[in-house]
Amino acid sequence: MDEVGRGPLAGAVVAAAVILDPARPIIGLDDSKKLSEKRRELLAEVIRANALAWSLGRAEVEEIDRINILQASLLAMRRAVEGLALVPTSALIDGNRIPEGLPCAARAIVGGDASEPAIAAASILAKVARDREMVQLAAQYPGYGLEKHKGYPTRAHIEALQSLGVTAIHRRSFAPVRRLLD
Repeated sequence: MDEVGRGPLAGAVVAAAVILDPARPIIGLDDSKKLSEKRRELLAEVIRANALAWSLGRAEVEEIDRINILQASLLAMRRAVEGLALVPTSALIDGNRIPEGLPCAARAIVGGDASEPAIAAASILAKVARDREMVQLAAQYPGYGLEKHKGYPTRAHIEALQSLGVTAIHRRSFAPVRRLLD
C-alpha cells in the first residue's frame, strides 16, 4: 500500500493497494516520484493488467479537515485494502504507520516505495489516479493551475487562492487556506 496527496492544499488523498503476481514480474517499478509522468502512465497500465488484484481508496477533503491528514491517509489505505478482490495474507505499507482494521498482518517500511515492488506499484497507481483527478478538477476550477501543480502549495497556487478565493476542494484545515479564511 501507498498513498499520494498528503501535502496538497486541494483534493482528496488517494491510496492504492496492489497484489502483484510473482509469475509476472513488472520491470521498472520505482517510487512514483522518481518516474516521469509518461513512465508512470505506462507502468500503471501494465500494473492494472498484470496484478492479481489492485484497488484504490480515498479520503475526501471533508474527511481530511475533520480527522487530519494522517488519519485520512490511513483511512484511504484501509479502504484500498477493503476494495481488493482478494484478501491479502500480509500487507506492506510505505511509511511508519499501519492503518487499523486491516484483514491481515502488516508491516510499515519507511521508503518502501523505492525498495518493495508491490509498494512501488501502489505508489504509481495512486499517483496516476490522483493526478488525473486534479486535471479534471482544473476544468471545474479554472485559474488555479491544478493541472500543473496538482494542488500542492506552489507560489502560483497560493496566488490563485488569494485572488480567486477558496473553493470546495480546498483543505480548510491546512494553514495557507485557513489563513485566507480567517
